[in-house]
Amino acid sequence: MSTSRLATPSATRAVLEEHGLSLKKSLGQHFLIDDNIVRKIIELAAVPSDAPVLEIGPGIGTLTVALCDVAGAVVAVERDADLLPVLTDVANGCGNLSVVRADAVAVGVERLVTPLGPPVALVANLPYAVAATVVLRMFEELPSLQSATVMVQTEVAERMAAAPGRKDYGAYTVKLRMYARPAGSFDVPRTCFMPPPRVDSRVLRLERAVHPAEADVRYATARLVEAAFSQRRKTLRNSVLASTGWSGTLFDEALAETGIDGRRRAETLGVDEFVALASATAVLGLRD
Repeated sequence: MSTSRLATPSATRAVLEEHGLSLKKSLGQHFLIDDNIVRKIIELAAVPSDAPVLEIGPGIGTLTVALCDVAGAVVAVERDADLLPVLTDVANGCGNLSVVRADAVAVGVERLVTPLGPPVALVANLPYAVAATVVLRMFEELPSLQSATVMVQTEVAERMAAAPGRKDYGAYTVKLRMYARPAGSFDVPRTCFMPPPRVDSRVLRLERAVHPAEADVRYATARLVEAAFSQRRKTLRNSVLASTGWSGTLFDEALAETGIDGRRRAETLGVDEFVALASATAVLGLRD
């Protein structure tokens, strides 16, 4: 038994032809045509049967129909107006689906509330150009969100899951880690899409793990890590001071208070160290 009736090349072509649609490279459209991958996404997402779920970039509804079968309610955000008639057809067969036409980068989170409440899980084959931005934004602005199981470009997945000391560990990783941690992944061959993309893909599950820092400290930490990673080849101290123009004397005081050696590189610091340093700089009046 299939997980999604749309996850085949023939079914995808039939839907596109029925609605007179063509692929839009400008929107990064690559439709998933492998039902086994859809099944693995659903299994990794492990959505509770009564849960409200958010999908971004549903396309023709390949993953959507599978989500509707396992979730209590699904809200799908689609930017492309030409795909709305297709999703209307999908919604007619899925009584628990609502579709929002919007850009996920800017959509108001109040529009994402389902009849069962705000979504507790994000499950999506994300548009690769905005994937990193959207995932971080949803964890930041949707307190109800407990997990995200997303298909993204492999290098983006590596940034999301990177550990300190790795070259793909950077400012984005630290900011995301204040809200969520990696909890499983698998790779997706290019042949699972129509047309095949020129990049490799990976499905990554993230689980909420909110850092206990207050919101203002998280904001200060985000600004600090951007400065710290702005010149990766420099030491932490030199990179931060070059980017912010802060007083070296006061920043040295913050480093001493937290026990962090300013000669270290930014990529060697863990999230807790950045949060502690951001807190110390804020107390000393060092702000951007």
